[in-house]
Amino acid sequence: MAFASKFLLLIAFLAAVNNTDALKQKVTQIQFYMHDIVGGPEPTAVRVAGRSNFTGQDPIAAMFGSVFVMDNPLTVTPNINSTLVGRAQGIYAMSSQENESSLLMTLTYAFTSGSYNDSTFSVLGRNPVMSEVREMPVVGGTGKFRLARGYCLARTYSMKGMDAVIGYNVTLLHY
Repeated sequence: MAFASKFLLLIAFLAAVNNTDALKQKVTQIQFYMHDIVGGPEPTAVRVAGRSNFTGQDPIAAMFGSVFVMDNPLTVTPNINSTLVGRAQGIYAMSSQENESSLLMTLTYAFTSGSYNDSTFSVLGRNPVMSEVREMPVVGGTGKFRLARGYCLARTYSMKGMDAVIGYNVTLLHY
């Protein structure tokens, strides 16, 4: 009899757990703009390591190995003065030696306002910056994006020298 009641209790518990919203996977799509400012008096991305022994003429090869740390603003429109929704914080490194300019990116996108306040997602991957559209994997998240996975599509909206505004369309699967 004791076994039967424990078994029924276990079945009731499993049924209750399976019906909770917390276990249902959600899909969230977000669009925002990242402002990567390398030049000027208040850069948001700074070079912290790079080659000093390069003697060639190829500008891509000259940047190979350069590492940047960033804390870039995220806004709702391409205008830097539009509503700030968060920060992109992390590291990117120039990872190509020839023919194309690509980065290895390890970034966390942290939201500081709106419905995603105090939530983050992280991207780790290759970014061939001269391609029209770049797809990068989402490898985790916190807050509303706990256990996130997914992808982001990045498109350069504008570029002036090394400064760029990048539009992001992100699809997140999370709990």
